[in-house]
Amino acid sequence: MVPVMSTWFEAGHVAVVTGGSRGLGKEVARALLSRGLRVIVDGRDADALETARMELGAVGPIVAIAGDVADKHHAHALIAAADSLGRLDLLVNNASTLGEIPLPRVDQLSSEAFDDLFAVNVFAPIHLTQHALRLMRRGNARGTIVNITSDAAVEAYPTWGGYGATKAALEHVSRVLATELEGTAIRVLVADPGDMNTQMHRDAIPDADPGELRDPADVARALLQAIAGMKAPYERVRLSVPATA
Repeated sequence: MVPVMSTWFEAGHVAVVTGGSRGLGKEVARALLSRGLRVIVDGRDADALETARMELGAVGPIVAIAGDVADKHHAHALIAAADSLGRLDLLVNNASTLGEIPLPRVDQLSSEAFDDLFAVNVFAPIHLTQHALRLMRRGNARGTIVNITSDAAVEAYPTWGGYGATKAALEHVSRVLATELEGTAIRVLVADPGDMNTQMHRDAIPDADPGELRDPADVARALLQAIAGMKAPYERVRLSVPATA
């Protein structure tokens, strides 16, 4: 087992990682399991999630719940699963959607597309965080909320207006949440993973060179380092690949 990096990562702690059937979410779950945490993951594709559960189960205790984070009943089920384990120490809001593919220009975005983007990328993590906080406060009153963002939240990339707007909104909500949590031991981290070799990136930019993209496993390790190294109740980080695994 990999040594625990800080008191924020202790064997027996419980984490919820959304979008854990593939990509970054799956690798974050793997990294947490290797450090002795108990992890709950979800995903919309039940078959892909079951495949991930079997793979991750060889690393540590994993719970997989199929469903859509935008479904409030599914969100409740994720927190209930953590409650059944007696605590919740870490929530990683990783699940998100690009919306329409190929990505449309702003003048071609429909209101329905915007509604779907905000439902998954903004309202879902807010709702899940609300319920997570209740469980965190009831336990040791320590915890970390991680919201995965994108440089599209702060940079003006053509056709990324819809997705970028949702990530900008999520970042601002994160900053406000952190101010509201002042005086508690619950922290908020906004993490930009950069360009990764994932299906989501391939969907968005099919002609990207995979050799120039980061391995999600390396980014996951960098994320855990960022969480363990937090020095303030709120931080925004662009993840870099750690020098050592």
